[in-house]
Amino acid sequence: MKIDPYLNVDPGTLNPIEHGECFITENVWDFRPVDESEERCYKISEIDQDFGTYERFLGIEIDPSHNITSGQIYLSTILSERKGKFLGRTVQIIPHVTNMIKERLMDIAKNENLDVLIIECGGTVGDLESSIFLESFRQLKLELPKRHTAFVHVTLVPYSRAVGQQKSKPTQHSIKMLQSAGLQPDIVICRSEKALDEDIRRKISLFSNVPPEAVISNPDAETVYEIPLLFEDQQLGDSLCDLLDLKAKLVTGDNEITNYSEWVKLVELFKGAKETVRIGMPGKYFNISDSYISINDAIEHAAAHLGYKAELKMINITEDTNIENQLKDCDGILLTPGFGERAVEGMIKSAEYAMENKIPFLGICFGAQLFFIAFCRKYLGLEGANSTEIDPDTPHPVVDLLESQKAVSEKGGTMRLGGLKIIVEEGTRLDKAYHKEEIIERFRHRYHIQEKYITEEAKRNGLIVSSTDETRKIINSIELNREDHFCLGLQFHPEFKSRPYSPSKIYTAFIKECIKFKIKRGFE
Repeated sequence: MKIDPYLNVDPGTLNPIEHGECFITENVWDFRPVDESEERCYKISEIDQDFGTYERFLGIEIDPSHNITSGQIYLSTILSERKGKFLGRTVQIIPHVTNMIKERLMDIAKNENLDVLIIECGGTVGDLESSIFLESFRQLKLELPKRHTAFVHVTLVPYSRAVGQQKSKPTQHSIKMLQSAGLQPDIVICRSEKALDEDIRRKISLFSNVPPEAVISNPDAETVYEIPLLFEDQQLGDSLCDLLDLKAKLVTGDNEITNYSEWVKLVELFKGAKETVRIGMPGKYFNISDSYISINDAIEHAAAHLGYKAELKMINITEDTNIENQLKDCDGILLTPGFGERAVEGMIKSAEYAMENKIPFLGICFGAQLFFIAFCRKYLGLEGANSTEIDPDTPHPVVDLLESQKAVSEKGGTMRLGGLKIIVEEGTRLDKAYHKEEIIERFRHRYHIQEKYITEEAKRNGLIVSSTDETRKIINSIELNREDHFCLGLQFHPEFKSRPYSPSKIYTAFIKECIKFKIKRGFE
């Protein structure tokens, strides 16, 4: 589970530049702030980006109810009071809010019959907004039997280049703040550029009141998938087993996730690739790299399994961006998701450049819509063609609101969300990638491609619909029917289901074409 202390009910309305990617789950959760009340229900499938990392590492699908926000907790508390759930009592942070937090945590553990529940509390120790969650943890420690809880504190150990030394003071201070809140960490995991020096490890141990072997080094690594191996070298698993009175389990077989030797092979696969394939990613949220973390990882997974390292060229589109200069050295172009009119014309030009120069192209969600706009302008002569999201007065609304969205007024949790069935057209590139008539992928959109603009002229120019929903009314993907050009636009997000040991099939097909393009260009 992940706790996010912000007051949003979910991260669906947060700007990726501020908070990173919004991860989409397979299931959509009906969050009812007051149990058994039909008055208000919130559809939640948009959750914190960290869940993408959890799913990729663990190989499981996580329910959106596993993401707790302060917004959910306070909303439940206030509406419960209005419904008379606390009659006669003064509603307070302690015990009413902390009890609600503990109930959410314990309900998941019991209802899902879990052996171990890992709970991450986001934010920073000392943040006012995190304090109620830390207090809830303190209470849980008291209420649960001994050896039923373990506290792991993740902290930063910065490196001072001026003196050439790692500094433990920030860690010492954060642990003192934890202790003042009644929490004593059992294990301290130290993020740092390089592995912890032994003297720093001993110093942190001394000031943190934990044994030296419980101070775990978490240095920067060539690939994030190497981190579990570094932890195993430091016997972190054994320490947790001792703290929680668990028997260490020897895992055999060919399970890539739980078998140690298989995970070693996976890391070697990612580290062993020598050749690079360069993917241009025109977009609008590149102020932080986490904005498209699932896409970045899906590209990396596919490239590694094809023996390549992915070099991501993130192009933050502005009015001054020279599209040709930015894309001419790329082996493929991925047009990124997004919302709103900023950077749109530059992204449309990127799709045009891909079509003109037959560079392998993949448009995701908003990127697919902009690809269709580019096609309509370039090949159908529809001057001013646009999405009504960008230009409500466009003479050619080739992308418009879904019918189900036209009566929607609220922004949060109201899009077409979650894992949905997709009907794949036979003989298309999508069909060749998946080899299935029906697939399930995850969606997050309000606008969609308008079928009436896929005319006979559009088909003569090579545009085909390669998948729809079950009703055949919603277009889920389009592509160019060219033997010599891989060019697809997907309304869905296959990156959310990509795994390091099982890369997305469509991302793999895309990277294969990028590698072919790179090799062909090398011979020319």
